[in-house]
Amino acid sequence: MDELVEITRDLVSISSHEDETKAGDFIEGWLRTETDAEVTRDEIGNVIARKGTGVETDTELALVGHHDVVPPDESQVENGEYVVEERDGRLYGRGTADMKGSVVASMLAFRDANPTCELVFASFVAEELGGDGARHAVENGFSPDYAIVAEGSTNYSKDGVTDVVIAHRGRRASTITASGSAAHASEPEAGENAIYRACDAVDIVRDCSVPTVSVLGHEISGSVVATEIEGGSAWNVIPAGCEITIDERTVPGERADLEAVEDIEGVTWTVEQDLPPMECDDAEFADAVLESARDAQESEPKHVTKPHATDAGWLSQAGVTCVVCGASEPGEAHTKNESVGIDVLERCYRIYRNTAERL
Repeated sequence: MDELVEITRDLVSISSHEDETKAGDFIEGWLRTETDAEVTRDEIGNVIARKGTGVETDTELALVGHHDVVPPDESQVENGEYVVEERDGRLYGRGTADMKGSVVASMLAFRDANPTCELVFASFVAEELGGDGARHAVENGFSPDYAIVAEGSTNYSKDGVTDVVIAHRGRRASTITASGSAAHASEPEAGENAIYRACDAVDIVRDCSVPTVSVLGHEISGSVVATEIEGGSAWNVIPAGCEITIDERTVPGERADLEAVEDIEGVTWTVEQDLPPMECDDAEFADAVLESARDAQESEPKHVTKPHATDAGWLSQAGVTCVVCGASEPGEAHTKNESVGIDVLERCYRIYRNTAERL
């Protein structure tokens, strides 16, 4: 599909790591020109379009993406625009995989589908900052029955296949703060060593059991790990303070018991960010999208799980039945050589359109 490649090149070239406005303008303008859908742009920049309100069923299916990206490598920018190159059947550039390519596949599927339900297209802002756009949309009434979130699901079960993600992990970032009292290091008993207290807390983190849950017959496990430590002021001073950063990957319905660190004197625990996990709560919908994926490719896709948080977590938490299905492959997003297969974008277009016309 030459059109898919051309529009992807145009959207990817627009800088959107600091300000998503121009990328949102492009998407909104295209939808208004190419479709007769009801198109809205909210106050923070989310673009949402609806069609098919006259169909017999009142079921809503949303095709969901985001048009912000992480900061590019300097090699990916030229004269204020992102560099987009096509070679060996792939498009290279910041945002090709995560996830403007799949946004364009969703736009075209939204335009071309003759839906059996009310069909919604949504591209959110600030996903890379923790899902601020999706949260804003949910808080202001965005609540479709079903959603396909177009984050990466390609090459998960095996190379050359685009799978359907039925669960993914969330991320809870937290800080352990240990307080003590300073003293001269030659008289350690005169103070309270905050680093020792922090180490006691790290022992609890290290021994903390992480949950494993089952979603539609597939197991997904959490993890928890200390990733940063900062404390002390000088080599000859008993430290009065120490901080530990904790990265926890959460699973639906379960959390590690990190609160236990506060049983240690002088230790507090603060959650800095909590991105929710996602689980599909409807086997029939998961199977329907999988069937659409089978019909869109020669390989045999599977239901899989994903280790990373996406906007599907915010939607799922709000009661939307979600799966994740998109072109990005493991190891492509956020890299200086980020790229996406053109054939995979075409495949995703077929998956999205198939589902909209069969649900």
